Amino acid sequence: MKKNSYNYHLPQELIAQEPNTKRDFSRLMVIDKRKKTIDAEHHFFDLPKFLDKNDVLVFNNSKVFPARLLGQKQSGGKAEVFLLTKINKNGWECLIGAHGQKPGLTIQLPNQLEAVLKKQIHKSTWQVTFSKNPLLTANKYGLVPTPPYIKKTKNQKSIKQRYQTVYAKKTGSAAAPTAGLHFTPQLISKLKKQGINIEYVTLHVGLGTFAPLSAKNIQEKKLHAEQVEINTLTAKKLNTYKKQGKNIVAVGTTTARTLEAMTNSQGILKSGKKKVDIFIYSPYKFKFVDKLITNFHLPESSLLMLVGAFASKKLILKAYDKAIKNKYRFFSFGDGMLIK
Repeated sequence: MKKNSYNYHLPQELIAQEPNTKRDFSRLMVIDKRKKTIDAEHHFFDLPKFLDKNDVLVFNNSKVFPARLLGQKQSGGKAEVFLLTKINKNGWECLIGAHGQKPGLTIQLPNQLEAVLKKQIHKSTWQVTFSKNPLLTANKYGLVPTPPYIKKTKNQKSIKQRYQTVYAKKTGSAAAPTAGLHFTPQLISKLKKQGINIEYVTLHVGLGTFAPLSAKNIQEKKLHAEQVEINTLTAKKLNTYKKQGKNIVAVGTTTARTLEAMTNSQGILKSGKKKVDIFIYSPYKFKFVDKLITNFHLPESSLLMLVGAFASKKLILKAYDKAIKNKYRFFSFGDGMLIK
């Protein structure tokens, strides 16, 4: 597999810098992978036209939290603490933006919160002990960690609201599961009235989602590990729907990765909570997911490879070419597609 075979040229002006005025007014491309057709003439509020009671929507209910905390060292120098993973009561794995990083370095943060570096975990992360629960400070003073290609982040109140799905429930993501950003409570209600079942799983999106795909990823066939969770009742219901012949519609690549990682070789979805590093690319055979709702992804990214494995690389690159010609908006705040 060569990642440059998943490259494409995207004009900078097509990278969405802010969300649509209304979530479901984004455009919707519909791809039929069996007929190999690409229909680019819809909006996301048209989604109910393409689903019926034989479909089951599965959402990732992870919640993005404002993980970036700005502060200063005792010397007065600027510092940034980026909350990644909770280790214990007041201990976290964090990214640290400060000169002179060493064990014992103390950083003063808003709300009289103090962070002390304990030990280096990886090249770029530290185990940090806080004087009190950092989430209380983050929720009030923290900044939302938007992707590096989004430059317009001055209106933090708006970003905090819109870089979040309307059904987000479980705090833990460093980035939003963006395919879900198009859904409104009204759209979800309309889908339910059509008899479409809806279930929720959890994958906490890590910072690794922004990292370029490395040679090591390809060699080891693994991605950055992320925490997933499926409760027993949800797994039971989804297995029942699958046995009934219903289509499992994954809302987003994070949901697809969760379902595929938690499905065994017999096609049975398992419940539980664990870290997964599944890397899906062609010729991967999907075990549980039948349809996929997703956004348009970065060139040479693992997410684009997952979508290419689901619908064929040739068809997806053709769809991307059509999206560019039709001035679709790309990436996190961009438009969406349904692959059926």
